[in-house]
Amino acid sequence: MATNYVMGFRWFKMILGVLVVSILLSQYSCVYGEAPQVPCFFIFGDSLVDSGNNNYLPTLAKVNYLPYGVDFPIGATGRFCNGRTTVDILAELLGFKKPIPPFATTWGLVILRGLNYASGAAGIRAESGTEMGVNVNLDQQLRNHHLTVLRIASILRHKALALKYLNKCFYFMGIGNNDYINNYFQTQYFNTSRIYTLEQYASVLIEQYSQQIMTLYSYGARKVALVGVAPIGNATEPFNEKLRALVDKLNADLEDAQFIYVNASSVSRPADFKVPNISCCAVNELGLCNPSEPVCQNRSDYALWDSFHPTEAANIASAGRAYSSQDPSDTYPMDISHLVQLSL
Repeated sequence: MATNYVMGFRWFKMILGVLVVSILLSQYSCVYGEAPQVPCFFIFGDSLVDSGNNNYLPTLAKVNYLPYGVDFPIGATGRFCNGRTTVDILAELLGFKKPIPPFATTWGLVILRGLNYASGAAGIRAESGTEMGVNVNLDQQLRNHHLTVLRIASILRHKALALKYLNKCFYFMGIGNNDYINNYFQTQYFNTSRIYTLEQYASVLIEQYSQQIMTLYSYGARKVALVGVAPIGNATEPFNEKLRALVDKLNADLEDAQFIYVNASSVSRPADFKVPNISCCAVNELGLCNPSEPVCQNRSDYALWDSFHPTEAANIASAGRAYSSQDPSDTYPMDISHLVQLSL
């Protein structure tokens, strides 16, 4: 009798959770039109996709001031860009009517649509970028996501239902740049380059990254895009080669998941712009825009916004190629548009 009661209660919780999801999805469709291609979109990364998580941290790597956001509808938000970032564009391509909000300032039912955990200066390694102050490294981003998973389970009132829901979401991981720019090549702050050759360092990074990816998998991620590191001469080639190989290994080992590799150097082609290598804004000693100084007027002609980050125009181009590849080298083994349509 007691066993039947417990089982009945569990079924009631699951049915209630299904009803909650159905109601939320129907409300979203009524308010915003057609539902997106995936129920939620989670973002992990660095300043290339940070949407404001660094705004309240004690760090030099924050840009919640003009001219950043000069072309964004609500102005300066903490995005390292004049307008939308790559993941903002991807969210639109996936059918989301609003950008995915930052973890630091978001709560409530909206988390069911996904969160952005990215942090300027963050890396795979905990120490990367810390010469600029505090950042949310990838390990902490994953801890933050675990909190989100628990909150979603609470909203849906059933852990198994929450896991099934999270299985259908899209996950974007674009990190590793600062493990080179703000670690390996910052010899005055870090001794990494004295310990490892570039080949050895790539192996160390990939080993740690693979463990972090498996942590994300354990939280329910099944459709994951892994973005390669931007080219720094030939320094990052070993990492990108090993990351692509890791995608093959993950897909072979995890039959209920699909991982893809996004080639940063292929989808981002500065040479396609009239002004490929000059920043649109006047920069300070950190390579970030000086506050409130004039910026270039023809921003769609520029690939670079500041010394390190693309313009919105460049982000539109790279997001478009990651979503729907134009060249076989853009993504592997498929692009994002095909990834999100998979039934796993």
